[in-house]
Amino acid sequence: MPPVIHSLLETDLYKFTMWQTMLHWHPQTQAEYSFVCRNTPAYPLAELLADVNRELDHLCTLRFAEDELAYLGALRFIKSDFVDLLRIFQFQRVFISARTDGDTLQVIANGPQVHVMAFEIFVLAIVNELYFRRFDAQSALSVGRERLQAKIATLRAFGAEAPRRNPFEFFDFGVRRRYSGAWQREVVATLKAAVPQYFRGSSNVLLAKELGMVPIGTMAHEYLQTFQALGVRLRDSQKAALEEWVQEYRGDLGVALTDVVGMDAFLADFDLYFAKLFDGLRHDSGDPVVWGEKALAHYAKLRIDPHTKRLVFSDGLTIETALALYRHFADRTQTGFGIGTSLSNDVGLTPLNIVMKLTRCNGQPVAKLSDSPGKTLCDDQTFLAYLRQVFNVPT
Repeated sequence: MPPVIHSLLETDLYKFTMWQTMLHWHPQTQAEYSFVCRNTPAYPLAELLADVNRELDHLCTLRFAEDELAYLGALRFIKSDFVDLLRIFQFQRVFISARTDGDTLQVIANGPQVHVMAFEIFVLAIVNELYFRRFDAQSALSVGRERLQAKIATLRAFGAEAPRRNPFEFFDFGVRRRYSGAWQREVVATLKAAVPQYFRGSSNVLLAKELGMVPIGTMAHEYLQTFQALGVRLRDSQKAALEEWVQEYRGDLGVALTDVVGMDAFLADFDLYFAKLFDGLRHDSGDPVVWGEKALAHYAKLRIDPHTKRLVFSDGLTIETALALYRHFADRTQTGFGIGTSLSNDVGLTPLNIVMKLTRCNGQPVAKLSDSPGKTLCDDQTFLAYLRQVFNVPT
């Protein structure tokens, strides 16, 4: 079978934006990322070990092509020194290992963060595609195409509704959970042709480049988690992360992620200064309506016009749930919807719920206190309890 990954550009935009920030501000940081499957697969992922190792070997042979570097360099928020680094960048196999523990597949990347942080999306795409290659492709693609056309029909029917103050816009966030690379490309190209008035971009930088779309993304949980171990006072870690982001991007990429220690703790740090500097907020766990109402109430308290801000939703969305959230909020604020698995892996098979998360930084544990309990990740319960205490997050 052909390799899963063909280009180092085939990853989420926010990997590059976080990578650049860490290069400029904390290039000495050491980090560990661990692969986790949160649900029960149809067969043990340990059976994929040999194939995963072969794919990792191949990944470590890839380099950025000149046209890819030129594309990245043309993005106004990407700096020339970062492009220079990417020109000589090549994954080093010594920094990533795959092994098994019974039926469990374990993949761990450990080393300089400005190197190992880039493994995440590739590992997830590799495991997904290898896993689904064992199922009947003809049947899966048939179901997938039927369901994709149903999504398009839903969007076209939505077009008959009375317009609201702010437009409906959604994006593809499907690299990490996709059925396959070829299927994601087909989905994105089909949506771009069928509903361009609603479908506005992809987090997949390679697809954005090749299909003439806007690459979408700002920051992920790992960025804010890293600051829990960078020497600043733990209670100030979110504010330090947001401040360095502002200094790095000077007004670009202004959507902040809110659920690293929960929405309430985030809003306690998101004062008038940050609320004016950032264009909006991203939801990734917890009840999205409750979250959105909290965000709007916070802007109202700060006397900020919510129509100048954007609420981006990205937690397990479908077209139907995105439209429902749009109808709820669109007359009060700008919205955006990042849809992942429901676009790139809705083919009649149960998707894998896999992640590869930052677990340690500079030898210290880091954690995410998600607004959805099942998403909380930390292998050190003592640190997790301390983090809850510091940010006053209930158990």
